Amino acid sequence: MVDADPPPQDTDPPPSAGAAERLLEELVRTTQEASSAELPEVLDRYAGAMGMGRAVVYLTDLQQRRLLPLAEDEPGLDVDASLAGWAYRTDALRVEAADTGGLLVWLPLVDGAERLGVLCLRMDTLDGLRLWRCRALASLLAPIVTSKRACIDTFARRTRTRPMQLHTEMLRAFLPPRSIGTGRVVSTAALEPAYELGGDAYDHSFTEDVLHATILDAMGHDLASGLTTSVAMAGCRNARRTGADLAELVATVDKALAQWLPDQFCTGIFTRLHMRTGVLRWANCGHPPPLLIRRHRLLDHALERTAEPPLGLPVGLAGETRHVYETSLEPGDRFLLYTDGVVESRDETGEPFGLERFADYIIRSTAAGQNATEVLRLLIHAVLEHQHDELTDDATILMVEWHPPGG
Repeated sequence: MVDADPPPQDTDPPPSAGAAERLLEELVRTTQEASSAELPEVLDRYAGAMGMGRAVVYLTDLQQRRLLPLAEDEPGLDVDASLAGWAYRTDALRVEAADTGGLLVWLPLVDGAERLGVLCLRMDTLDGLRLWRCRALASLLAPIVTSKRACIDTFARRTRTRPMQLHTEMLRAFLPPRSIGTGRVVSTAALEPAYELGGDAYDHSFTEDVLHATILDAMGHDLASGLTTSVAMAGCRNARRTGADLAELVATVDKALAQWLPDQFCTGIFTRLHMRTGVLRWANCGHPPPLLIRRHRLLDHALERTAEPPLGLPVGLAGETRHVYETSLEPGDRFLLYTDGVVESRDETGEPFGLERFADYIIRSTAAGQNATEVLRLLIHAVLEHQHDELTDDATILMVEWHPPGG
């Protein structure tokens, strides 16, 4: 339970450095113990005690179109048409005058590379000390939100705008965060349709100095498709966590699908990027080849190799060994994995979104200064708009940007 004794409410002047540190320590402990219903009140109470006014947490919905408040008495905000959305899109603080007087301070909530939403602080004045404390509060709050949303369904309910299909619920339970990153690399993903996803999935993780990134596309668009992708992803993770190399990993996935789902198969790409050197290794199992963008230009066929059979086929059809390819990236390179639903989505005239439009969109967004996570958010929305939000196939994109220090 949350402590019954509130911290002092005097906000003018704000507490001294020592008192503020004690309040922040108390805030971390108390928010960890708070339920989802108690969290807004606890956060608001402590923000006031530290001279930062009233606090409201907004989380982005699944499609990153809306910012939805944890406090139910607050309205939602449009990501593309609000200052709060500007803070979310640019990962930067924004300040505006409130209609009722005072200031609204919008801070992005980011856990690593994963954008969660924004924190709003409503206060009378803002000085250097308060600004520092605002940033510290947002930094502390982001990982707390991440830990809570993993086990509190209220967070999932607050970030959904409509019911989700059963097979999508199952598949989403296996997905990692949309974005992960270090000082050397960012990996970010987007997939649609958010509530009717069938057999597409992505995976990314780190081991020591290596980024692992995977994309999968199962046959069909139903519960069996989701189960196929889930088994493939579980096989991939199991092999990865036992230290298997890429060829052994693919063999593990092949064997798992052949054993447990002999009538199903899926395509996929498995990659490993050595973050210190930029050496990229990959295996392509019947999937569209990865794309490589360098210095705002698509390198045609740079990662295209001989086609391999899909995953889950009998050994005699798939071949006894899978080929693993290798290349070296340059600082600033972006490589992309995608499913065919991205480039094959068609508008009412039958015109496909197409590979050229796909690559050009990323190049132009990057040149405009958009960060990797925002580039992908805009791109997946463009794919949806091309088909008037009625996709006939899953569309999934995973983009990796390598930017070593000094590169």
